Amino acid sequence: MSFTVLISFIIYSFVTSITPGPNNIMLAASGVNFGFKRSIPHILGIGIGFGFMVSVVGFGFGALISSNIVLYESLKIIGITYLLYLAYKIYHSTSVDTTSGKTKPLTFLQAAMFQWVNPKAWIMAMGAVTTYLSSQSELYWYLIIGVIYGAIGIPSTGVWALVGEKLQKYIHDQKKLKMFNAVMALLLVLSVIQPLIDFLFFIVAFASEI
Repeated sequence: MSFTVLISFIIYSFVTSITPGPNNIMLAASGVNFGFKRSIPHILGIGIGFGFMVSVVGFGFGALISSNIVLYESLKIIGITYLLYLAYKIYHSTSVDTTSGKTKPLTFLQAAMFQWVNPKAWIMAMGAVTTYLSSQSELYWYLIIGVIYGAIGIPSTGVWALVGEKLQKYIHDQKKLKMFNAVMALLLVLSVIQPLIDFLFFIVAFASEI
């Protein structure tokens, strides 16, 4: 990978990490409901988990998944279902008390594992590997781009949790919090509309071949 390509990849990593998507929508909601400090494991789980995912996809796991259409679509529907579940959880979050133990933000492991069923994460990972590396690339480059993506992703996604925390002073009663969580839940649902449509088309096409 040349220096110019490396810089292009860094820019790609930043733009794809900081733009809206399921991870950042959930972090904004986490920042409002739990504060930035309690959302740190969630932030680290996304950054480190996704960086690891990029490296593993580069090593060939992504090609294995994408070549098996049934497995790929099964993973997609699991991701869609889990995202809808998370949207439900966000909608029913009702506390701005950041010390309350009644509800909890995602843990490091939960956030890291979520990357494997996050449709946007798969698009980002596959795009990074296929665009910036080739089949002739040395194996260590797959590790390097994973580390770079994770290092850039942690502060980029963390901004959303920080913004969420700053919004707490404006969302200081249950009515406003309920409205905010409803909007975040709706955005999360909208983020899976296209993958859901793609899956339905797959089902129709698959059924017509039986």
